[in-house]
Amino acid sequence: MKDKVKSADEALANIKDGASIMIGGFMACGSPEILIDALVRKNVKNLTIICNDAGVPGRGVGKLLSNGQIKRLMASHVGLNPEVAERMNTDDPEKKLICDLIPQGTLVERIRAGGAGLGGFLTPTGVGTIVAEGKQVISENGRDYLLELPLKADFAFIRGSVSDKFGNTIYNGTTRTFNPVMAAAAQEVIVGTCDIVETGSLDPNAIVTSGIFVDSIVGGEKPWPI
Repeated sequence: MKDKVKSADEALANIKDGASIMIGGFMACGSPEILIDALVRKNVKNLTIICNDAGVPGRGVGKLLSNGQIKRLMASHVGLNPEVAERMNTDDPEKKLICDLIPQGTLVERIRAGGAGLGGFLTPTGVGTIVAEGKQVISENGRDYLLELPLKADFAFIRGSVSDKFGNTIYNGTTRTFNPVMAAAAQEVIVGTCDIVETGSLDPNAIVTSGIFVDSIVGGEKPWPI
């Protein structure tokens, strides 16, 4: 069986400039800080980051933003990080950030659709607003819906509480956040986890993310809260 347990730097070896990366978490809760720190060290640029939010300064996705690594941010909430607005409105092309604001339910469903191999879905959310710009509107039973397309990524960074050596992963409380759906929607999935245990030692009924989705496992993530 393939050895999936690696150091953070080894796990991120395939990430290049311009990659798209999904990062789990909700206001940094449930974000794999150990993987984000390794990505900052790697210093790849022009990344597309797909996540719930921009974290906060010095935490979560906020670290990547401050380091100038994000070219495009696809998220549902950015108000806790003032650097997003600063970079969106700058005239410096090297620091300019493209930000796609996506309603939270739509965002997670687009990711789920990507992982499930669906062609998209219909939602009334955003009809008649700027969210609808450039999107197909479909009428059904007298109601208008937007056709939202699936989201996939080159990589997904997810945070587990306990993972076995195959990658079967469980989450503690609200650290679960976007992590399970992102694990199914990326070509390469890296888990930053608090504890690594022997394969077969986890209760199968407690496993949320199957190891079949996981390519690399990195231990040493700090328990929440930190």
